[in-house]
Amino acid sequence: MKHICHADRLRRKSCNEAHLSSQEKALGAPGYDKGGVEVMNELTEALVELEEKSVRELVQAQLSDGRDPLKILEDLKQGMDIVGQRFAEGEYFLVELVMSADVFNRALEILEPKLLETQKTEEKGTIVIGTVKGDIHYIGKNLVVAFLKSNGFDVLDLGEDVAPEAFVGKLKESEAPILALSGLITTTHDVMRETVEALKSAGLREKVKVMIGGCDVNQEVVDFTGADAFGGDAISAVEIAGRFLAELG
Repeated sequence: MKHICHADRLRRKSCNEAHLSSQEKALGAPGYDKGGVEVMNELTEALVELEEKSVRELVQAQLSDGRDPLKILEDLKQGMDIVGQRFAEGEYFLVELVMSADVFNRALEILEPKLLETQKTEEKGTIVIGTVKGDIHYIGKNLVVAFLKSNGFDVLDLGEDVAPEAFVGKLKESEAPILALSGLITTTHDVMRETVEALKSAGLREKVKVMIGGCDVNQEVVDFTGADAFGGDAISAVEIAGRFLAELG
């Protein structure tokens, strides 16, 4: 628990997060309309309020009613975004953040078979993903995994605290053309760089495109690590993966 709390403090510091101003709310922050009023549908609100039973029941009911599973996933993502914002504002703490991830994962257990069922004829390519060594955060990564799978990608998730050699091994085994590295705390930038260097040493760098993600990741971090691109959220990760495949031919 000490390790988690320390990482939690680093996250708040490195992301430079603060309370939302009225202007930021008006610009469309998660869960707010253009007037700065918080707006959530029933499913999103249930996730934000950490009501696991209600979330599971709503997901099941909406699937039974024939609702597009990708739309359901988008509602769940909005809920996670709002939880993240409440955490940044100090309204929610680490325990709520972890609980929200658990609720999301339970909902995904119901949703994922339908997502894969609707996308299985459109498989696009294989992606290896994981949170790099020294970091055990997984919430953002799991959102990215869900969106990639729902958009037809075969995703090999190595989990958290993954060493460079483990990424190299999985890439060799799977011959995946894309590697996605997640890291929430600033100290993981060095590990991302080490992982890219490990790809070069293994003779894989020219064959594998690398995207990175995390709250403080930007183009400067891309340049430092030697990656090819960064994704600001799950949706942009899908777009980048599609672009990578097009570039690889």
